[in-house]
Amino acid sequence: MKSTLALTILAASILSYASNATADKTILAGGCFWCMESDFEKLDGVTDVISGFTGGNIKDPIYNGNHQGHFEAVEITYDPSKVSYEQLLAHYWVNIDPFDAKGQFCDKGSSYLSAIFVANDTEREIAQQSKSKVEKQFPNNKVVTPILNASIFYPIKGDESYHQDYYKNNPIRYNAYRWNCGRDQRLKEIWGDKATH
Repeated sequence: MKSTLALTILAASILSYASNATADKTILAGGCFWCMESDFEKLDGVTDVISGFTGGNIKDPIYNGNHQGHFEAVEITYDPSKVSYEQLLAHYWVNIDPFDAKGQFCDKGSSYLSAIFVANDTEREIAQQSKSKVEKQFPNNKVVTPILNASIFYPIKGDESYHQDYYKNNPIRYNAYRWNCGRDQRLKEIWGDKATH
């Protein structure tokens, strides 16, 4: 009995390790993290999207308090056997306004700026190639989305955890916000039929 239990635990541990070994993560900022969460959770191969902050120096930033220097961002967990990093970035571009140096859509200010956070040289090279494609596609516009080194990602938590899955838990308010913000209208204006929402 003990050996069967030990084998079962060992098998579960191996399966857990194997599933974690095939998962990868990346951090992207594209304005409102509710919208980024919604847009990326619909992408096949993405297994989890967490809203939070990154890029600043303040420890434990909070939404209704001090998050100065941080970007609103999402941490995306994905299965690279189903969706590549290149495909994630292709999806990212058509869900942001890469020409807005003041924020994203109706949300203005430094915390709403777009950015790609890379964890290593390989990601940096892929991100730069991806950005170059957008620049070639829009030669008369300046792509202002930077490629930055990844830093600590702080998930929204505690009393502010209602921001996680906001679009699922508050669909009427979320859809009203998204429409009034003009996000989808601007995405269609930039990307046409490539806009995914």
